[in-house]
Amino acid sequence: MAEIALTEQRNPATKNIDLMESVQIVEVINQEDKLAAEAVEKVLPQVAKAVDYIAGALKNGGRLAYFGAGTSGRIGILDASECPPTFGVGPETVQAFIAGGDKAVRHSVEQAEDNADFALADLAKFAPTEKDVVVAVSASGNPAYVVTVLKKAREAGAVTVAVSSNPEAAMRVFADVFINPQVGPEAIAGSSRMKSGTAQKMILNMLSTAAMVRIGKTYENLMIDVRVSNQKLRARACRMIEEITGADGKTAEDYLKRSKLDVKTACVMLMKKCGRQKAEKLLAAAGGILRKVIK
Repeated sequence: MAEIALTEQRNPATKNIDLMESVQIVEVINQEDKLAAEAVEKVLPQVAKAVDYIAGALKNGGRLAYFGAGTSGRIGILDASECPPTFGVGPETVQAFIAGGDKAVRHSVEQAEDNADFALADLAKFAPTEKDVVVAVSASGNPAYVVTVLKKAREAGAVTVAVSSNPEAAMRVFADVFINPQVGPEAIAGSSRMKSGTAQKMILNMLSTAAMVRIGKTYENLMIDVRVSNQKLRARACRMIEEITGADGKTAEDYLKRSKLDVKTACVMLMKKCGRQKAEKLLAAAGGILRKVIK
């Protein structure tokens, strides 16, 4: 019998899952999910190294892009789509591509992961340079799509990161950073949307969040660059201004308006007793990091 790929191996802990009651099924899945968090913990040094590359790229006008097929591609799209509203960055700053295009977001596109032409087309859309970081995400790390993405992105001078559950992933040879959470066999053999997908989600959350923190998109643990696009976020922005500056609610609301709905600018205006333009200049000189201005 040919050797079975790691992502296709059977899990002895769930061999009799089809005989279990519902509560037993969810309990055994929960136990397996805990292993995903433990696997991620073991690769935190590699995650941190990737964060440093990403933060450096973003500080210098570069971009971050995720590439993946199936579950991995969808997880990348989820993470990228949350960055603009959470951290106030433009949609071009963090991008995501899935093998097979938009149709593959909701439907399976057969053999998309094995199509190198899809990779070349998506890379052409992103057009990586030496200022950018390209992250390929794949449970097995072997499909032509992700291997081609990393190979060509590296040739273009971009920093390359591979995220895979397979220590022998083919794409690892084209990665400047190889993040390899070894989650073990899935509860359902071959269903890499489970532990592998969970580990990928955790890692991508860390990559984008930690990089944004490093470039000043938070003050303490507050999302101070959040886009104030509805009443809930307006109320949150006012609360942050109150907490950071000690202002009362009415004053916070007034300065939020005067700052054109920018929390950091409003805080500087209040604490430095200056106008909006002066506050914006102070923030720009500090690289957008509020602590450097008000502390």
